[in-house]
Amino acid sequence: MAKIIVNGEDQEVQLPLTVSELIKANNVFQPEMVSVQVNEEFVEREDFDTLQIKEGDAVDFLYFMGGGQF
Repeated sequence: MAKIIVNGEDQEVQLPLTVSELIKANNVFQPEMVSVQVNEEFVEREDFDTLQIKEGDAVDFLYFMGGGQF
């Protein structure tokens, strides 16, 4: 098992693991709408299936919300 950080929380995962697999394993809400950062670098959606997560990586699932009134 490898230790990574997902949205600020320690998590143990089995490697090898891609970003897409990590999204599925974490039951990410609306995966088609999520942006992903690995070690504070945004990952292009087309790389989700190929980018491998490594021991110690910090992964953040981000949602950009619009809204509000002036």
